[in-house]
Amino acid sequence: MTAQPTALSLLPDGRLKIDWNDDTVRVYKPRELREASPDALTREKKSHVAEKPANELTVLSPAETAPLTIRGMNPVGHYAYQIVFSDGHDSGIYRYEYLYELGEPYQA
Repeated sequence: MTAQPTALSLLPDGRLKIDWNDDTVRVYKPRELREASPDALTREKKSHVAEKPANELTVLSPAETAPLTIRGMNPVGHYAYQIVFSDGHDSGIYRYEYLYELGEPYQA
């Protein structure tokens, strides 16, 4: 049986907390979720990192320098969430199985 989320909440420090139906509770940092986005553009950017010269600097936009936050989560059927980030990224579909593997156990 696939674990299902039973509750979602944002903690005061900005982390996402998900309670699962098997009594597991996990927390997720927005930056880690954003970098783990399963969308094609994120995967493509990761594959091109190795192609850049080591001394080449990336110019960041103001949105990229601001603290990343989660602005919303939209259910996708009964199997995933679309996460909306403060940098405008919203194209990743996070299947429950994938979310369950990410993050870390919640320490109250």
